[in-house]
Amino acid sequence: MSSPAEYYHSLPPITKFYGTACLAVTVVCQIGLLSPADIAYFSILDWQVWRLITNFFFLGKFSINFGIRLLMIARYGVQLENGPFQRRTADFLWMMLFGAFSLLVLSIIPIFSSPFLGISLVFMLLYLWSREFPNAKINLYGLVTLKAFYLPWAMLCLDVIFGSPLVPDLLGIIAGHLYYFLTVLHPLAGGKNILKTPAFMQRQVMKWRIGAPPPSNVAQQERATGVAFRGRSYRLGG
Repeated sequence: MSSPAEYYHSLPPITKFYGTACLAVTVVCQIGLLSPADIAYFSILDWQVWRLITNFFFLGKFSINFGIRLLMIARYGVQLENGPFQRRTADFLWMMLFGAFSLLVLSIIPIFSSPFLGISLVFMLLYLWSREFPNAKINLYGLVTLKAFYLPWAMLCLDVIFGSPLVPDLLGIIAGHLYYFLTVLHPLAGGKNILKTPAFMQRQVMKWRIGAPPPSNVAQQERATGVAFRGRSYRLGG
């Protein structure tokens, strides 16, 4: 069995960075060196532009819910980056950036307004994972076993039952489905892929030497499709 240090170093780069940043920001806020109000997001037009970024790294103060969100990053984010996004670091980073931007835009709608969108971004990862592995069996807190396709909705219901806000989870599902629609459903229906990872993003990731470079045959496939995430079709009741 690997040590915690070995496990941490084995994590894929984008998920490792995001999970580490979320933990670090929460620790800093918990010990009082930083107030959550200093990193909260209030308006997309706010002149304090760092808030557009920092709000994604706060998952709440130390609690069971915080631990669950961090574990969701460690499990579902890692499985996505090591699975359908393996050796496609630029695509995974582009997906995260698209999700963050979508959440910022959605939060302009008054009923979706939220000062922190980190939980929503984590829920987006969960939703996309459930689409990629719809038939995986999940044991939910030892109470019930269900297919992964239903996991986001089950987690949303549990959060409501336990008194957590509904909006962050729902925002994550909406952002995740928007990405899934644009990269999987719309192209499958004959539409044009409008969410291709930009060339500058590929170059920047190579410049930063993040992740492993894609093999030549995968690179050719990326040029044709533009995305790594394929998703899997799933029929209700199937």
